[in-house]
Amino acid sequence: MGRPLGSADDLQRAALAVLAANDLGGWTKPAPRLYPHQWSWDSAFIAIGLANVDLDRALRELETLFDAQWADGRVPHIVFNPQAGDYFPGPDWWASTRTSAAAPRDMATSGLIQPPVHAIALQRIQRLAGHGRADAIEARVKALYPRMVAWHRYLASARDPVGSGLLLIYHPWESGTDNSPRWDSALSRVTVGELPAYQRHDLKHVEDPSERPTHSEYDRYLWLVELLKQAGYDDPAIQRSHPFQIRDVLMSAIFAAASRALAEVGEWLERDAAEIQELTGFARRFGAGVQRAVDAELRLALDWDDRAGQAVRVETCAGLAPLLVPDLPSDLLATMVERLRGDGFAGAAGLAQRIVPSTVPGSPGFHARSYWRGPAWPMANWLFWWALRQHGQRSAAADLRTENLSLLERPTSRFAEYFEPYTAEPLGSLEQSWTAAVALDWLAAGDEV
Repeated sequence: MGRPLGSADDLQRAALAVLAANDLGGWTKPAPRLYPHQWSWDSAFIAIGLANVDLDRALRELETLFDAQWADGRVPHIVFNPQAGDYFPGPDWWASTRTSAAAPRDMATSGLIQPPVHAIALQRIQRLAGHGRADAIEARVKALYPRMVAWHRYLASARDPVGSGLLLIYHPWESGTDNSPRWDSALSRVTVGELPAYQRHDLKHVEDPSERPTHSEYDRYLWLVELLKQAGYDDPAIQRSHPFQIRDVLMSAIFAAASRALAEVGEWLERDAAEIQELTGFARRFGAGVQRAVDAELRLALDWDDRAGQAVRVETCAGLAPLLVPDLPSDLLATMVERLRGDGFAGAAGLAQRIVPSTVPGSPGFHARSYWRGPAWPMANWLFWWALRQHGQRSAAADLRTENLSLLERPTSRFAEYFEPYTAEPLGSLEQSWTAAVALDWLAAGDEV
């Protein structure tokens, strides 16, 4: 059992210690043992937290990640650390350099992507630099900016070739919500072929296997990777036959918000007006796509299963995605705020803290201890807190911040990856970098309403 964190200063010191312990120089591993490589959206959240204490180091986190950007603009979800030793699935399993001409030649990466939070991090850095560090930081922001534009262009074109306003994902890992009930139906239709023998890395680092995806799920995850390799990670080839193709509302809403953020960074850099209009066009297009995905009965946005030709009627925190959409109509904003604070999410009976669980308690697929099937994730709560502030919902945002900080101040929390929603038991990996990072950002925000 840990020592109670008696003040904001104590929590800040503890969060900084986690990030320092996981710092490998130019980038931060997500956790001490479970995640020894660089993960894409982890680094975005880490940069957001670090921006409050060290702008140079926050920028370096993004720069190192984008050093592994593919020639087609995609940012891989894992950049492998050659010093990490045994890990599965490792670079040989992904074989991205061997199978895709777009992959970097001198760095080992996966062939998947993750939600594009990066421009939100870049904007945070830019705004903080504007308080007296603009000259020192501007050149590095200016160098990162076109790489992020290329990333956004890849997403808008390769992952939405039909202009639906929703991004296609080819694997549950691309969503960042790996074993969410959102994917159960689509995964059930995946017929697994012959896989080489393998030993999972993740189960070595948790005491309770129920906290992690099942072996059946993992077989399907690996088979989908095999199919993606066979397609050379080529988007048109994948879209012709791949069995898992979902239009992800949460990723699309993040993309809309990030495109608006990147456009505002472009304005600060005095970039070409046409380029800025392109980015604001992405924000409008994908914001509209997310709004069209809202189900009137459930009052949540629903993913679309391209292979099944139907919406995915599952109640998870991803359904709150419209909150991230810029310029959300006031009636839909009110609906989403009510839904977030209501008995399906932060207002559910019996929660240890009034924060957003990953899946609606009591709904089909809910499991209080299993990864994205029920536990509460501080970084997901940070996204909704950030969105509420963007929309001027200060009271709701302040409540969410207070409840999350109360969770992280518990003596047992240890900046866990995720938490059992009824008991606040820390689950998954402890000393998780993005949990420490969002704690820093909440602390920096102060108690303003």
